[in-house]
Amino acid sequence: MPILTSDFDFDLPTDRIAQHPVRPRDKARLLHVPLHGSLQDKIIQDLPDLLQPGDLLVANDTEVISAQLSAKRGEAHIGITLDRPIEDGSWHVLVKNSRRLHIGDRLDFPETTVNAIVERLEPGGGAFIRFSVEGSDFDSWLKKAGQLALPPYISRPQGPTPEDQLDYRTIFSRYPGAVAAPTAGLHFTQPLLDQLAQKNIERLTLTLHVGAGTFLPVRSEKIEDHHMHAEYGIITPEVAERLNQAKSEKRRIVAVGTTSLRLLESAVDKNGIIHPFHQETSIFIHPGHSFKAVDVLMTNFHLPKSTLFMLVCAFAGTKRMQQAYAHAIQHHYRFYSYGDACLLYKQADL
Repeated sequence: MPILTSDFDFDLPTDRIAQHPVRPRDKARLLHVPLHGSLQDKIIQDLPDLLQPGDLLVANDTEVISAQLSAKRGEAHIGITLDRPIEDGSWHVLVKNSRRLHIGDRLDFPETTVNAIVERLEPGGGAFIRFSVEGSDFDSWLKKAGQLALPPYISRPQGPTPEDQLDYRTIFSRYPGAVAAPTAGLHFTQPLLDQLAQKNIERLTLTLHVGAGTFLPVRSEKIEDHHMHAEYGIITPEVAERLNQAKSEKRRIVAVGTTSLRLLESAVDKNGIIHPFHQETSIFIHPGHSFKAVDVLMTNFHLPKSTLFMLVCAFAGTKRMQQAYAHAIQHHYRFYSYGDACLLYKQADL
């Protein structure tokens, strides 16, 4: 029987969608979801007691860029969301009013001298464009011209606020390139990291530049027909070596967020060896996937019928996740990017 997108639907009251984060960050709620037994209502500050000495915590150190741009083609207003840079220097973008564009069109950005040329168009609003500046000049321009591309479910009629500039950034962020924040990382504070270190929980980072495609809904009825967006990931040889050493010592790999998990599962082979990685991945993890890299997952609560809810169902079991989400909704957990989190464990291979 095919797996249907509707199998991952659930009713979510709109008042459960977090519009602002909890302060301090590590006071957010954490639903502990063991594979068996009772669900446990915790907070993020309880994490050191829920993990084990020797666990290896893996977080995403990507940094969010100001990816939302407003352009004009003649008198037409064109909304652009940067998705990912291409090796040849161009950008893949998502475009509002893309039907007004043609290959070769020039896009102008008000109050700047920068423009872009449309090089290729895709069905569904994707495009490849080339800006008139690159490198550090582009980075400097983008900081002035762009805005955060906050998720569509965070209501900001006047645009992102100065608080969002700080709130939508993790303590791990180091390498610019993401359109969306790796939101599980938003819960971490320096005091929490210190407590984890005192518990002998090791920590390292990898890089997955989260693309605009993470916001796109699954439109196909059968999940096997869904085309997953690509994102660029980096695991250095040094990080791969430390991961493999931990695995050889039977220590658990704890992924902070689905982005960390997706990159680790992209880089692992069938024998469980994690390899250095420096390329795009479009891995689509859904029930039936055999996890080779990750043992424990900390992640926020995701959208109905989303690829990320499919991922957590694959990891911890669909029935168990349906139970966990029903509990979270009933007990007023806060969902999505600025919301609460859950701690999940890999189910045995089916």
